[in-house]
Amino acid sequence: MKFATTLLAGALLAVLGNAHAAVGTEEAKQLGTRLTKIGAETAGNADGTIPAYTGGLTKAPAGYKTGSAIRPDPFAQEKPRVTITAKNMAQYEGQLTAGTRALLKKYPNFRIDVYPTHRTVALPDRVLDNTVENATRASTSNGGLGISGAIGGYPFPIPKSGFEAMWNHLLRYVGVASNFKYDNWNVDSSGKPALATSGKLFVEYPYYDPKNTKPAQETDVYFRTKIFYNAPARRAGEALMAVDVVNPLKRPRRAWLYLPGQRRVKLAPDISYDTPNPGTAGSATYDDSWIFNGAMDRYDFKLVGKKEMLVPYNTYKLTTHKKAAEVTTPNFINPDLVRWELHRVWVVEATLKPGKRHIYAKRVFFLDEDSWTALASDQYDATGKLYRSSFAFQSQSYDVQAPFGDTFAIYDFNTGAYNITGLFGPHQGLRYMTELPKESAWSPDALAGSGLR
Repeated sequence: MKFATTLLAGALLAVLGNAHAAVGTEEAKQLGTRLTKIGAETAGNADGTIPAYTGGLTKAPAGYKTGSAIRPDPFAQEKPRVTITAKNMAQYEGQLTAGTRALLKKYPNFRIDVYPTHRTVALPDRVLDNTVENATRASTSNGGLGISGAIGGYPFPIPKSGFEAMWNHLLRYVGVASNFKYDNWNVDSSGKPALATSGKLFVEYPYYDPKNTKPAQETDVYFRTKIFYNAPARRAGEALMAVDVVNPLKRPRRAWLYLPGQRRVKLAPDISYDTPNPGTAGSATYDDSWIFNGAMDRYDFKLVGKKEMLVPYNTYKLTTHKKAAEVTTPNFINPDLVRWELHRVWVVEATLKPGKRHIYAKRVFFLDEDSWTALASDQYDATGKLYRSSFAFQSQSYDVQAPFGDTFAIYDFNTGAYNITGLFGPHQGLRYMTELPKESAWSPDALAGSGLR
């Protein structure tokens, strides 16, 4: 599949200087007509395998119980329209990420079940309206590393650079706040699964607080997370908190750890970039979480264009599955549980800047046009060899109009191992909050109190 020829004007231009202006009024008029209000193409593709966008999934299936944190699969009765294996992958190669091709080549039993495409993402009106306004008022600063002028919506629905596209991912709408109990599993090259961590995750986006009516300032918090670990035994009682602001050059990520053995909270400045993430038993970096998170200052981000790709999508069956042992099969996640669909994605290439260090010299991200969620990425080492690949498993929380893609997997092609993070099916499901708790809930002292055994 060739890159789309209808790229938005100027999409290949890099950000120059300290600021990049918002798009003009005339160009912004495409939003809500030819483009959806967050910048996706409203029309379907030429052969009908990607349908037109009609507003997303806003009605719960018959089996859903109002208020439940477990959301049934509305497409459970559908059958794959095609199955891709190593034998026929050449026919679809242009629609596969490098990581997907590597898995098909390496493991004869790996397969991709491709289902009919459903553009299920639906967002609250206030997020859509703010996004349209952001198109002409938001801009980047410090060479793309910070933003200004954005209020409670995607900042760059018509992106002109890789930095702008990645800011849409960092500021993607996943609800104002949510929490869930989850498990992370590592599966080694022999096929043996091991519980890496289990805990409860709290995520908040103050940027999307409905009470905020003014543009986010450089030191305003846009994202924060807390994790309380309860397994394995060696990590039970630990807690972690991290906070990101709109311009990381003005205030880098702040993070704290609570260690029950020491009974104190300590600053943890290394919870970022390529520091190995103990939550995955070191099989991923901290900035691998959610496919990518944190500051972008170590890479140059290039907006390559838009492409039709086969990616995990509407993966209710996987994220709500009750038995982890049936998910964590040898070498790769159980293909019976992973739904793949054809979607248009923005392709962003990140190349390590001269003088900067990271274990990945190059990264390629694939951002869903309907949600701006990074659905997949390929990570390369300094020799240009594919090192790791990641996949996010997105589904629509139809009762609250929010996409969820916080369950993700990373495959390590050097070791033959993989990790899956954020399995909440064995627990109580995913819960949303409409109002943020008091600021005191995010103090280091609060972390210590909650982290006690």
